[in-house]
Formats: sequence, structure tokens, C-alpha cells
Amino acid sequence: MAVFFTADTHFGDHRTINIWKRAFATTAEMDAVMIARWNAAVGPEDVVWHLGDVARKASDVPALLARLHGTKHLIRGNNDPDATATAAGWASVSDYRELELDGRRLVLCHYPFRSWNGQHKGALNLHGHSHGRLKPVPRQFDVGVDVHGFAPVRLEALLGVSAP
Repeated sequence: MAVFFTADTHFGDHRTINIWKRAFATTAEMDAVMIARWNAAVGPEDVVWHLGDVARKASDVPALLARLHGTKHLIRGNNDPDATATAAGWASVSDYRELELDGRRLVLCHYPFRSWNGQHKGALNLHGHSHGRLKPVPRQFDVGVDVHGFAPVRLEALLGVSAP
């Protein structure tokens, strides 16, 4: 089982193509690429933490989740209404989460923090929201699709180390 992170998919949202200059002609093309890349990277037994801003329409979320591999957890973003959070297919939903993975402490939130719990003890802050527009700071990683080829990313890739 592998663990992946992603954010800011904005499935079905034409605004993201224009605002974030995504190189897709239509939302259908964007969605098809993101679904294909998700499923190429993530296996059915893997875990994915989605750090918010899932889709334009909450009513689309259950069908999307059914098409995407893995056990999916949501860390809510500013564009995730209650109907997205309560959609069938999430293993858990929260606004913030701390967890340990491969001996590393992770602080997960949709928003990037200026400081976070355990920051000076090696904890990492994984976030979305900024679409790759923030200057990186040590131990902080934007896991959004705009930064990672429109696919979920593993912790090893963020850290630049080989997967076990």
C-alpha cells in the first residue's frame, strides 16, 4: 500500500483553466487527464489524501470518487461545500490532520502555514490552495495538481528520495 497526496483538482471547473492557465481546451479534457493520471499512479489498495478543492459541483463528487482508485480522505478546502464533504466515497473528512508516515510527522491542511506544529522538530506541512504560486519554505510542500503533473504525488517524490 502506498500513500499519495493531492489538492486543487477542481474537477469540472472551467475557471481553473483560465485563472491558473491550465493547458486544457475544456473541462472534459482536464477531468479525463486527471482521472487517467490518478488511476495510473494510484492502485485500488493505496491511500490518497486530497487536500481540498475537489470539484466545481458537489453533486459530481460521488461519481468522481467511484472512478478514482484508492481509499480517499478529504481535508476540506475553501471550495468544498458540505455536500462535497458528505459525499459517498470519503473514508474520512476533516479540516486539518496530523499524521506520521515513514517516520515523518506531517501536518495536512488545504492552506499553507507560515508556522505549524512541530515545524522546528522536522514536521512537514503539506498543503494545496496556492496552485504553485508560493515561494517554497523549508519542509513545506504544495501537493496540488498544478505542481505535480495533474496527478497525486508520494511523499518520497516530494522529498526527492527513492521509494522503498
